[in-house]
Amino acid sequence: MRGSSPRMTGKNRPDRPYITQMRPQDILMPVPAGLCCKPGRFHIDPVRPVERAVITHGHSDHARPGHGAVLATRATLDMMRLRYGDNFAGSTQAIAYGETIKLGDVTLKFHPAGHVLGSAQIAVSCKDTCIVASGDYKDAPDPTCAPFEVVPCDVFITEATFGLPVFRHGDAGDEVKKLMASVALFPERAHLVGAYSLGKAQRVIALLRAAGYDAPIYLHGAMEKITRYYESRGVALGDLRPVKGMRKADLAGTITLAPPSATSDIWTRRFPDPVTAFASGWMRVRARARQRGVELPLVISDHADWDGLTATIDATGAGEIWVTHGQEDALVHWCTAKGLAARPLDLVGYGDEDEGEAMPAGEDTEA
Repeated sequence: MRGSSPRMTGKNRPDRPYITQMRPQDILMPVPAGLCCKPGRFHIDPVRPVERAVITHGHSDHARPGHGAVLATRATLDMMRLRYGDNFAGSTQAIAYGETIKLGDVTLKFHPAGHVLGSAQIAVSCKDTCIVASGDYKDAPDPTCAPFEVVPCDVFITEATFGLPVFRHGDAGDEVKKLMASVALFPERAHLVGAYSLGKAQRVIALLRAAGYDAPIYLHGAMEKITRYYESRGVALGDLRPVKGMRKADLAGTITLAPPSATSDIWTRRFPDPVTAFASGWMRVRARARQRGVELPLVISDHADWDGLTATIDATGAGEIWVTHGQEDALVHWCTAKGLAARPLDLVGYGDEDEGEAMPAGEDTEA
């Protein structure tokens, strides 16, 4: 068991051969395709097709098509089908939170990550060593997905999307109240909220409903399939309507959710004098809002902020921290100052589409 000490011999050595002691890097190691587990013969969130993939969540920088076999939660597999079609992988297997499965010489267990519906942390155990790959996660309340669960481990692999002390997201409910106040102040104008179609859009809707907003909320076509899927999984989102076909005058005083790229597109001309909002952790940086022409920045993120990252690292009890995709150096420095072994993984290919927050050109241009 973790935390126990092996029985020592007269020469102060464990009474079992050294080769049975697994170093973390013998279990998981970064390779060009992503995180590779040689003892289990799989990759976690690989960025290129592999024989066996274990997927943390449905965002397309983590969940890609073309793998031989995919293991993920049911919701993540469903998201991949919605995005890529039924033949996105050679075979699939669903795993529930708390369920364990043996792959090769390792045992896997999935735990909620609190990021989006179906998102999971993956605990990889081999002999006496447990490594937890967090994927993307947040520790803030979110009624649209299972809450984040702290998993004690020896090595914690954490994301660092907002891994700088400047990023403190605050209360997402207060941000939604700003949106509602703007709608009340400008009843003659439409409000367009840029939000990623998986996770962020549904969370914004749920926050609006929790704040007492019960009017219809309109959806860009790119939002409809995934949002209806959330509803099919029991997430109550109230009166939702497609914006397509609505008369311009009838959209005054309404809220419409759309992919971030659509809010700066010719598509916005169908709305009366639109107020452009953007729901993102990056809106903490006002220069980002100005750069995109965002009139109403909303600091709402589906990633942990600086305080969430550091508190989670502390709570896991891990003695070694691996940091990936984001502001790696600052978080590694914080860890080493706390006496923890820490290193960046320098993985590439992640964060380019996550949440719509990295905002690359052409993102989220679905119909």
